[in-house]
Amino acid sequence: MQITIAKLAQALGAKAVGDVDQLISGPCEPGAAAAGLIALAMDESYSEALQQSDASAAILWQGADWKALGLSAAIFVPRPRYALSGITAVFGVEPEIAKGIHPTAVIDPSANIGENPSIGPFVVIGKGVKIGPNARILSHSSIAENAMIGANALIFEGVRIRARVKIGDDFICQSNAVIGGDGFSFVTPEAGAIEAARSMSQEITGGTDEYARINSLGTVVIGDRVEVGANTTIDRGTISNTVIGTGTKIDNLVQVGHNVKVGKHCLLCGMAGIAGSAVLHDRVILGGNAGVMDHVIVGANSIATGKAAILSNVPPNRVMMGNPAVPMKTSIESYKALRRLPRLAQKLADLEKQVSKLDTTE
Repeated sequence: MQITIAKLAQALGAKAVGDVDQLISGPCEPGAAAAGLIALAMDESYSEALQQSDASAAILWQGADWKALGLSAAIFVPRPRYALSGITAVFGVEPEIAKGIHPTAVIDPSANIGENPSIGPFVVIGKGVKIGPNARILSHSSIAENAMIGANALIFEGVRIRARVKIGDDFICQSNAVIGGDGFSFVTPEAGAIEAARSMSQEITGGTDEYARINSLGTVVIGDRVEVGANTTIDRGTISNTVIGTGTKIDNLVQVGHNVKVGKHCLLCGMAGIAGSAVLHDRVILGGNAGVMDHVIVGANSIATGKAAILSNVPPNRVMMGNPAVPMKTSIESYKALRRLPRLAQKLADLEKQVSKLDTTE
């Protein structure tokens, strides 16, 4: 596609200057700029790369001298990273999937598919399934019995949506995610090693040779405008449902355990893990590889940095860091103190030597 500088600026709610009628076909990095592309140079640090390129147009930082940079046109945006969302939306490439239902799709006669569907090859849709209008379901995905999905769903290849799962409107799910699988719930006939560990026992007297399954009778309930990344798994609840709130975005390789409640507009970054029955209130952010212990409650607006291990309840509006996670300032001070330990140990050894040489005969 091609679009004028003027129309792109209008889409971004931004100001355009110079030859705003020139056509561009997409964005590029400043160092790779060429005719027909618009360089994303939204910070002054890109100035040198921009000048050394063949850029004729760029999206610039506020106050930049676009003429001195050798440009014929420029767009100025107030919040560069937010503008990136609009830019990628304008030039986004939609998945190629034909309208209608592919002849190799297997759809139970009792399923209710909304108008204007695009359902790809080898998709399997079970009995009693309800799917809203404008669904796009790519090849080899499966939706099990009595699942419900709202309008405008975009489900990529190989997704597994299990029985009775309920999903709202504008859902996006990347390849190979599994929603509604069994929770990891097992129990021993007698109190065993796990109970001993939880009681802070210093010694485990023995393990167990048998685990009894606790079946997952609940399901997964997902709100509107939720996105789920590739290879992410969201387990269904044991008795109550696992819940993902409206507007929440989940990255790749995230594990959400059984009975977990995730609030609205949360961000769960790659490889984060939430153990069973934990609760995340609204707008919580988990950094990459962060973990939340079972039954723990994380208050609204809190952030866990990458690799943070949340082992106890977190009040609202906290930034947590470390393992075990503590307030970020405390974690940083603890780390600084830890780095000083070798030096302190050496000072102590030197003092011990001095004391040992003192004449104690008097």
